[in-house]
Amino acid sequence: MQTNRLLKGLHHVTATVNDAQEDYDFYTKLLGLRLVKKTVNFDNNFVYHFYYADQVGTPGTVFTTFPYKGHGVRQGEEGSGMIITTTFSVPGSSLEFWHQRLTDAGVSVLPFKRFEQDVLWFRDPSGLQLELIADDNDDRIPFETDEVGSSVGIRGIHHVTLWVAADDWDRLRQFLTTEMNMSEVAQEENRIRLNVNEGGAGNCLELLQAEPTAPRGKNGLGTVHHVAWKIETEEEQLALRRRLVEELGMQVTEVKDRKYFRSIYFRLPSGQLFEVATTGPGFDVDESVEELGTHLMLPEDKEHNRAIIEARLTEIQL
Repeated sequence: MQTNRLLKGLHHVTATVNDAQEDYDFYTKLLGLRLVKKTVNFDNNFVYHFYYADQVGTPGTVFTTFPYKGHGVRQGEEGSGMIITTTFSVPGSSLEFWHQRLTDAGVSVLPFKRFEQDVLWFRDPSGLQLELIADDNDDRIPFETDEVGSSVGIRGIHHVTLWVAADDWDRLRQFLTTEMNMSEVAQEENRIRLNVNEGGAGNCLELLQAEPTAPRGKNGLGTVHHVAWKIETEEEQLALRRRLVEELGMQVTEVKDRKYFRSIYFRLPSGQLFEVATTGPGFDVDESVEELGTHLMLPEDKEHNRAIIEARLTEIQL
């Protein structure tokens, strides 16, 4: 099996954030995404894990958060070795709407062009760097709300940006282009865009080379924990894992059952955490599509602790 052709594009992005209610309000009420799953962190069952996405949680539209307020987690520090920005795709005609909507909500917005596409840069309440990029070729169907209609709605994640130390730059580019089904398609100064698989919205990655004096980033509140890439089958996932471990000598986790997909994790030569997740079984394995995100869903082995878990979680007004 040709393992260096198995990645099919973005699956999801996961970030560590601050307040749960503030996070929910920002991504659903302001940005118009759907909460498709309300569950808990596998490693800390007293912390929520929110999944925001389109109507059904299609891989490539999913942005997930761990709201760690009150759990002793430090504020993160931006720097090299981090996934520094998550960029969402919207129609070009919607940028004026979004600029006004974000500004009216008290969010500072910076408009600019990158790779001949219009971009709006801003931060979420926890400090995460986010962008909206104009891409009229993105035909994914957005979730609709009363305030954010289909003509302006977020289509999904367009790409993420890795901030890469100068010493790691060449080694990372070599790894991504030879092992991760990526090809370099454009460059502006110290930034490179790579296509994953066939490219396009949801199938891109950007690398930003840090200055030699740039600090190393530190994970914490307001930072991206990892980015996940989609792979179609568990068999292909295992084949990729064998290649990374046995032929490249990388440290890769065993396959993790995340209920809605199966995952492996490993760190890039530049320090960022990559996940490779299967496209199935999907978010409707324990809730109907109509009810997605309306109940607290727990892993089966945590269900016996539901009363304790619910008592420790902050109540969220949906």
